[in-house]
Amino acid sequence: MAEEERFIDFATVRQMLADAQERRGDLTYEQVAALQHAEWAASDNRNGYKTIPEVFQSLKEALTAHQKLSQYPDLAAKIAELMPMYPDDIKAVLVSKRIAIDDSEVNEILDIVRQHVGVE
Repeated sequence: MAEEERFIDFATVRQMLADAQERRGDLTYEQVAALQHAEWAASDNRNGYKTIPEVFQSLKEALTAHQKLSQYPDLAAKIAELMPMYPDDIKAVLVSKRIAIDDSEVNEILDIVRQHVGVE
């Protein structure tokens, strides 16, 4: 029985680990390292924008609706988490699946990201 894949953002991971720490009182070494990474990755120190679960979800859905990303929900989630602002950043994510993309499609994806992040 396969479990449905669920993509979550760093802010959600941070909250889940913080909740686990509160319930248990202690986390394993690996969980502490993951919590520290999630705290950094969800903050504005990483790319200038805090990760907000609602923004991540709406951005991921908008990216998944894009023709080029519709068959790659994992890449849509990665782009939603990274919130890239430059064409080379989009291309770096897409190269992992060897997706051919032209500059107009990259700009469409960047426009979607900027609309959801609030940068014009």
